[in-house]
Amino acid sequence: MAVDADKCTGCQACVVACQSENNIPINEPDHFLQRRAIQWIRIERYWEGEFPDVKARFVPMLCQHCENAPCESVCPVFATYHNNEGLNVQVYNRCIGTRFCANNDPWNVRFFNFWEPVWPEPLRNQLNTDVTVRSRGIMEKCPFCIQRIRRTTRDAGIEGREVEDGDVVPACVQSCPTNALVFGDLNDSSSQVAHLREDGRQYRILDHLGTEPSVHYLAKIDPYAASEGEHA
Repeated sequence: MAVDADKCTGCQACVVACQSENNIPINEPDHFLQRRAIQWIRIERYWEGEFPDVKARFVPMLCQHCENAPCESVCPVFATYHNNEGLNVQVYNRCIGTRFCANNDPWNVRFFNFWEPVWPEPLRNQLNTDVTVRSRGIMEKCPFCIQRIRRTTRDAGIEGREVEDGDVVPACVQSCPTNALVFGDLNDSSSQVAHLREDGRQYRILDHLGTEPSVHYLAKIDPYAASEGEHA
């Protein structure tokens, strides 16, 4: 995946779409106060400068699907592993809730279900039947909407064709009004996400850890950036 920070407006549409698509429990105010809210993708907001020359910066944060994922090696029951498509997947019915993976996650994008998920009666009708409802006591995280990958692959097979670049669209990518999120196959050199990876603005968060994240960020372009020691 590629995330263009220059296009992100911090609107949170991706967050809402992810919550709806993946049957994520409703986060009550108490959950945030206890730092136990579940958000597979979140918008991190930073403030740059000093009043009155203050600028807001937004960075969508989600599972980085690392090639050398530190969360995988510590799971005693192999509930999380790297599949042959490069995804860091989570097997819910194998997870025993040790939370070792969360402790070894530098990006804080893995979440433990402290409570049994409950939705108000009208909202139960909107649950996605393609996604498992996770019970209390297990870990969960962003799987890049793997249910959409499977459905697209299956449909392409029925139609007798290969999956093309742009066919698979995770909920967060589909909902982004500014196209700040791009999903595709990094191994396909002709894909849009592979081209974005070669962009001069490309960087990876916490790249120095050597985990080889699969999410590539494009730096913000600020034509009005202040010189060092000056206000904008």
